[in-house]
Amino acid sequence: MVSKLRVGVISSTHGLKGEVKVFPTTDDPARFRDLREVILEAKRETRDLEVERVKFFKQFVIVKFKGLDRIEEVEGYKGAELWVTRENAVPLEEGEYYIADLIGLLVRSDEGEELGTIKDVLQTGANDVYEVERKEGKPLLLPVIPECVLSVDLEKGEVLIHVLDGLLDL
Repeated sequence: MVSKLRVGVISSTHGLKGEVKVFPTTDDPARFRDLREVILEAKRETRDLEVERVKFFKQFVIVKFKGLDRIEEVEGYKGAELWVTRENAVPLEEGEYYIADLIGLLVRSDEGEELGTIKDVLQTGANDVYEVERKEGKPLLLPVIPECVLSVDLEKGEVLIHVLDGLLDL
């Protein structure tokens, strides 16, 4: 299990007073309201930053860090990633998983066939889709619905699925 989770990437500065525009990589950008501190990973430095305030603008989150009060202090952070420790992450509801924990899990059918490993999780709006990398052939796209995904066992490192009719034909 990963110890920290990426929540965003700084795309640019915003204004002259040290604010940055962040592209959120979390499924719910509103979670930024509850962030108190983040780990910034830039090209040449990693540092802990305290979040002073958060605003929202279109698909971006505008973040002001405590102690960084001028544009010159944040200009070099374009492209930097923002991370939180697992302890500071927003708690999940039952049946929810961090994407980072799902990547690499083995996908097995309820008939015992190993289908591949989860490469990515696509968020479509209606339901998530697991992109499964197969040893041969095209990736398999699995809708995350109760009829298809039967269980996720992080300790075992495995997702049990039921292969819906025609799913392997795509």
